[in-house]
Amino acid sequence: MEAVIFLSIIIALFSILVSCFAIRRVKKQIAEITDALIDVKNGNGNRRILSATNELVAPLAYEINEIVVSYESRLSTVRQTEETNRQLMTSLSHDVRTPLTTLIGYLDAAHKGIVTGKDRDDYIETARRKAHDLKEYIDVLFDWFKLNSNEFAMDINIVEAAELTRNILIDWISIFEDKQIDYNIDIPEQPFRVKLDTDGYMRILNNLIQNVISHSHADKIEIILSKQEKNMQIRLADNGIGIEKEDLKHIFERLYKCDKGRSEKGSGLGLSIAHQLVEKMNGTITANSTQGTGTEFTLLFPLAN
Repeated sequence: MEAVIFLSIIIALFSILVSCFAIRRVKKQIAEITDALIDVKNGNGNRRILSATNELVAPLAYEINEIVVSYESRLSTVRQTEETNRQLMTSLSHDVRTPLTTLIGYLDAAHKGIVTGKDRDDYIETARRKAHDLKEYIDVLFDWFKLNSNEFAMDINIVEAAELTRNILIDWISIFEDKQIDYNIDIPEQPFRVKLDTDGYMRILNNLIQNVISHSHADKIEIILSKQEKNMQIRLADNGIGIEKEDLKHIFERLYKCDKGRSEKGSGLGLSIAHQLVEKMNGTITANSTQGTGTEFTLLFPLAN
């Protein structure tokens, strides 16, 4: 009987020691977790909590680590958005305020009679062109803000894309001729049933063509629609100055401009908008270019079953 009592006491003491050790270990880990959370709170998003899988606080540590990773990812997105907005404000200052001031100057000169006759007509024509440039720029900005708002939604339906493409390109014919750009448009008679948002699809093609006219210095453009396996392919190629290899990696990024000196107009948003719209319609867009030879954009959209 005494042996049983003695053994019970030994077991109880051992249990107490184990419990004390476990409590001390948990307290130490909680202190480490607290220290890690303070570190994260102070801006160290790379901090992680280490814990073996058999430890009591392991589930808590792993959950906190996932929260920290998610928090850092969202914070990174916010920082990128803030940087984009800052760059956008700088771009707005240069690309809107400056030409607007020039536009007002031309109109004031014509209105006050500072210039007369043909000079006055030339001033008004210049003001008209600058007004259209500003409208084009503001339209791109509107598309950008709309595309990146939480309320943006696409109206995607199965459409006959060949005829839709013809209707979009018809409006560009007169512009090609006015700019003295030779064009080759090849769209087969067969129908192409594709799930598209018609307004978004029109904006994609318009942005790509406008990019050629504004930046490529091309005098030839080729637009070919064809079937590639289970996809509709659109190939848009020009014979312009091409894009440097380093720039080619970034052309679909927001506010990226190949013209670092800003000698040409442009928001740096057109290709980014096209890229986002293509992705939202489950398509892909790629670009290939050789300096001095030209640039080619290739779009793929899955055909509807």
